[in-house]
Amino acid sequence: MSAPRRALIVIDAQQEYFEGLLPIQYPSREESVARIAEAMDAAEQAGIPVAVVQHEAPVGSPVFAPESATFALHPKIDQRAANAAHRFTKSFASVFARTGLEAWLHENEIDTITLTGYMTNNCVIGSAAGAEPLGFSVEVLSDATGAIDLANEAGTASAKQVHKTIMALLHSNWAAVATAVDWIDAVSSGRALSTSNLVVSAQQGRQDSGAQL
Repeated sequence: MSAPRRALIVIDAQQEYFEGLLPIQYPSREESVARIAEAMDAAEQAGIPVAVVQHEAPVGSPVFAPESATFALHPKIDQRAANAAHRFTKSFASVFARTGLEAWLHENEIDTITLTGYMTNNCVIGSAAGAEPLGFSVEVLSDATGAIDLANEAGTASAKQVHKTIMALLHSNWAAVATAVDWIDAVSSGRALSTSNLVVSAQQGRQDSGAQL
């Protein structure tokens, strides 16, 4: 099997998730942004193109307003973004929706996207699902992403529960999920990350449920 032709996608690593109304709760936002920075450094060293995206809401919006201080990238990411191969903004959860990213990936002969950034429960899962019909393989770095606590009329879920559940869901069908360290090792050796599938995940789920009875 040929080595993956990767692009690292840094999704919305903006101050909104650190100093704004949507602070990342799990994993630790400072630890997760450090892992994103490490992945960016490793990508640059390996010649993997990096695309940095920022979510942009209409002027005056309570979050992601382009005129707000929290629209800016986190400083660790901002200092590296100057070396990014591609930068763009988006207004939907998926990085593909009306952004031109698909065309850029094809122009650069990319077949595998590695997703980092925020949030696990919105733009990461939306982008992973959005990649499926476009034919791109997806990798998600579990410790270079993050979720928030959720509560609404349908129920409640802690950020840890949300994050871990979505990582298992993604690995069952839409993506290969790994830590930043494991991804960097895969990059250095030119190999694809191992993944699962829905049938194997379902079988293992039944076995684990039976063992708990």
